[in-house]
Amino acid sequence: MTVLGAILSTLPFSCTDPGKIAEKPNIIYILADDLGYGDLGCYGQGIIQTPNIDKLAKHGLRFTQHYAGSTVCAPSRCSLMTGLHTGHTYVRGNRATKPMGQLPLPENTSTVAKSLKNAGYTTALIGKWGLGGPGSVGTPNKQGFDYFYGYLCQRHAHNYYPEFLFRNDERVPLTGNRVDNSRGDGAGVAIERAQYTHDLIADEALQFVTNNSKNPFFLYLALTIPHANNEAGSEGMEVPDFGVYQDQDWPDAQKGHAAMISRMDRDVGRLMKELEDLGIMNNTLVIFTSDNGPHREGGADPEFFNSNGQLRGIKRALYEGGIRVPMIAQWPDKIKPGTVTGHISAFWDFMPTACDIAGVETPNDIDGISFLPTLTGNSREQLEHEYLYWEFHEAKYTKQAVRYKNWKLVKLDPALPAELYNLETDIEEKHDVSMDHPEILKKAEEMFNSRTDSEHFEFRQSVDE
Repeated sequence: MTVLGAILSTLPFSCTDPGKIAEKPNIIYILADDLGYGDLGCYGQGIIQTPNIDKLAKHGLRFTQHYAGSTVCAPSRCSLMTGLHTGHTYVRGNRATKPMGQLPLPENTSTVAKSLKNAGYTTALIGKWGLGGPGSVGTPNKQGFDYFYGYLCQRHAHNYYPEFLFRNDERVPLTGNRVDNSRGDGAGVAIERAQYTHDLIADEALQFVTNNSKNPFFLYLALTIPHANNEAGSEGMEVPDFGVYQDQDWPDAQKGHAAMISRMDRDVGRLMKELEDLGIMNNTLVIFTSDNGPHREGGADPEFFNSNGQLRGIKRALYEGGIRVPMIAQWPDKIKPGTVTGHISAFWDFMPTACDIAGVETPNDIDGISFLPTLTGNSREQLEHEYLYWEFHEAKYTKQAVRYKNWKLVKLDPALPAELYNLETDIEEKHDVSMDHPEILKKAEEMFNSRTDSEHFEFRQSVDE
């Protein structure tokens, strides 16, 4: 176990005695879909209203240097579940399988859900999965989740008014929704709209918390907002109404983007109220973050709301705007309210953090480092990464990036030198200083080479190796 020996005595629950399972804290991990670093009020957003998420930050800890697992959905979620970065993960891109779903996690994969289930937690995924379609070995119920409700397939999740969702392995028809879908994967255009799936997912999450409030639980709430419906002929930013933005003189796509985020914020508020009403708020760690940067799909325009803040790039880029994401953690009596940390962390750190909290052994050979000391105010005990690594395969050439101390290195082609930025003085990544720091570039090459090859994702470069 990492660093726990020095801090166990400060925690009001046991991380070592399995007989004290009832004292273990609940863990709720809320993942937004394509929410930008600048889309929340507590991260500088001045137009879109997010009072409930901002309240999380007021009562908790706000991370300023937290990174997603990847710059698109499936590999980012794989990193979150497995504690591995994309140089080691099994899933490194949004690779579809037929008739629906994405490349499935292998049956023997170590996941955070399996670890928490072994620690006595009731585990649930409610929302979007993307790591194994129907009938595969990668479905949530085969990867450590006791309960699942939502979308197995990411393309299916593009439609907010589909004809069905899944409850565990069974299809649940959504009465009143009708879809024009020639592919058969459910991701087509909704012709008749009655049941908005975000609302169903939010309600299901509340019910799960209510039903499991007497025993420790892990809820992975993988929301689909504010992802667009990318299908031709769809409404793009699908939402039942524009809410408080109805009368704004904006394009409909921007009204939809803002309304989706505020609708999500409303439901975060509902969830927090439920924890309070059940009397379990103080024994529940809530983490809120996003799977990658903001998108330019379905008519959305990241520049309209300054969705990536000061950061360069959006979804599908390895610049900061594609991978640096908001993250907020609230845990009354453990996390000091209204605090901010610059601890450099990433999705693959959640696995060891959750294991440390639950008192279960962290799986071997992962890339993550527990940030429990940062959560509990023991920053002097916090281990740091030597570097963070990403690779991205959905381009002509494999892209790579490394975060090394305050340096950021980006390779748009493995055969070419990396661009180098000093994030301490150039957070916008405007000034490539690679010519001035050849020693950093040399060290970076060693970090880029720490990856392993993948049987499913070819490492492509412009010249022969």
